[in-house]
Amino acid sequence: MKVVVVGDGGRENAIALMLSRSSLEPKIYVISSHVNPGLKKVAERSGGKLITCDILNRKEVKVRVDEVSPDVVVIGPEEPQFHGVSDELRGCGYAVFGASSKLAEIEKSKVFMRELMWRYRIPGRLAYKAFTDVSQAIEYVGNAGDVVIKPARQAGGKGVKVIADLQAYLSDVKSRVRVDYTRKLISDVMSHYVDIDYKLLVEERVEGVEYTLMCITDGYTLLPLPLVQDHPHAFDNDLGPETGGMGSIQGPGYLLPFINEGEFRESVDIVERVLKVLQEVVGERYVGVLSGQMMLTSLLGPTVIEFYSRFGDPEVSNYIYTLDTDLLEVIDRAVSGRLASVKLRVREDLVSVVKAVCPRGYPNNRKVAKGHPVVVDEKSIRNYGCEVLYAGVELINGSMYTTGSRIVELVCAGEDFDEVSKRVNKCVEFVKCVDGWDTFYRRDIGTKDLIMRRVMTADIVRNAYTYRRGKGLSTIKVDWIPGKGVITYDYS
Repeated sequence: MKVVVVGDGGRENAIALMLSRSSLEPKIYVISSHVNPGLKKVAERSGGKLITCDILNRKEVKVRVDEVSPDVVVIGPEEPQFHGVSDELRGCGYAVFGASSKLAEIEKSKVFMRELMWRYRIPGRLAYKAFTDVSQAIEYVGNAGDVVIKPARQAGGKGVKVIADLQAYLSDVKSRVRVDYTRKLISDVMSHYVDIDYKLLVEERVEGVEYTLMCITDGYTLLPLPLVQDHPHAFDNDLGPETGGMGSIQGPGYLLPFINEGEFRESVDIVERVLKVLQEVVGERYVGVLSGQMMLTSLLGPTVIEFYSRFGDPEVSNYIYTLDTDLLEVIDRAVSGRLASVKLRVREDLVSVVKAVCPRGYPNNRKVAKGHPVVVDEKSIRNYGCEVLYAGVELINGSMYTTGSRIVELVCAGEDFDEVSKRVNKCVEFVKCVDGWDTFYRRDIGTKDLIMRRVMTADIVRNAYTYRRGKGLSTIKVDWIPGKGVITYDYS
C-alpha cells in the first residue's frame, strides 16, 4: 500500500511514524515544503521517499502525487486544505483524508464557526462580535470590557490577546491597550491574508481549563480520540506569549485528570452536532479530522474556543505510544466510508507527555530564530524511553538548521505524569544549537503541581456550572455596541 503524507512539521512526523507501523506495511511518501529529517527518515525506512514542493500550490502537489499514484493521501496541516489541495486531489480521483476547502472554513474563519453555532443553537457557544471595518473594530474594543481579541482568520496560533478589565482605575489604560493591540493585529497579522473579509473577532472572556477533543470522521460516523491538553503559553506557569503549542499531556485512557466522563460526552455531542450542520450547510461529506479546542467554563461547562479541521500539533504526537489501534486501517476505513466498524483501542495503563524545544526568538521574532545549526542525539533520547519528532528543522547539505519555529517535539509515556515529565526534561539537553544559540522549553508540563492546579480550577468551574444548571439560572448576556445600542445573547 502506498501512502502520501502532505506536510512538513512535527504533526506530520508523528502521523507518518504511526502510519509506518501499520500491519498493511505501507510505503510512505512525504510531500513537504522542505526536507524535514524526521519525515525523510520515516519515508525512506518504509521504502518511500520525501519529495519537496510548494505544499500550498494545489497544481504542483497534484503533479507530485501523480508521480506516486498512492492508495491514500493524508493532508496534515490546515493551510493546504484552505488552498484547495484536498479538492484538487479528490477531483482527480484520489482517496484523500483531509477536509475540503469549504469544510475547512470551520477552522479558517472563526466568524463562520461562531455564526454556525449560534444559527443552529449548538451548546458551548460564546458571545462575539466580528468586524470588517477597522474603524468600527477600534471603536468597539475601546469600549469593551473583559474580552478576547483574535484575528478573524486562522493564523497559526498568532494574534490572540486576552484582556481582563477587572480594576476600574485601570479602565482607561486597558482601553488604550485594546485599541493599540487591535491596530497592531490588523496591520501585522491580518494584512497578510486576502482570502477572508472579516479582520477582527472579539469574544467574551471566559476562564477555566482548556482541552482538545480530536475526532476522525468519514462523514457518517464520528470516532472520538482520547482528550489531550495543549499548553500554548511560551513559559512555565502559563506565562508569556501564545505559541503554536509548547507541549501537551494525555491520559489515562480517554479522559484527563481534570475532565470527567460526562464532560467528555458533552464535548463529543458538540462536535457531532457541528459536523452534522456543517455538512448540511456546505453540501459535502467530511472525511478527515474535526477537532474541538474546548474549555470547561463556569458559565456553560464544555465551551468551544475554536475548531481545527486537522489533527492538533503537538496534540497528535501524544498518541504515538498510547493509541493501540492501526491508524492506517482507521484512515483507510474513513476514506471509504466504513468508519462505523472501527473499534478504537487505547492504552489505559499509560499517560503521555510532549514537550517542544524552541529556539530563542520563537514565537514573536522568528527571523532571529531561523538558520541556526542543530544537532540531536537521538540515541541518548531513546535511552530514556522517549521519541524525538522533528518540527521546525530543515536538512540542507547534510546538516540541520532551524526554520524559526519549534525545533523538535520530545514524546514520552509511562504510568505517572510527573515521572514521565522528568524523563522528557532530561532529554532536552540532547537538542542543541551548535552555534550557541539559546533554546527553551517548559519544564512544568506534566508535573504534579501543574496538574493539581488544573484539577483545582476544574473543580471550582464544575461546581459553578453544575449549580447554575441545577438552579435553572438564566444564560442571558447583554452587550452594548457604540452607535447601535444593546444586543442580547441567549445561550439556552
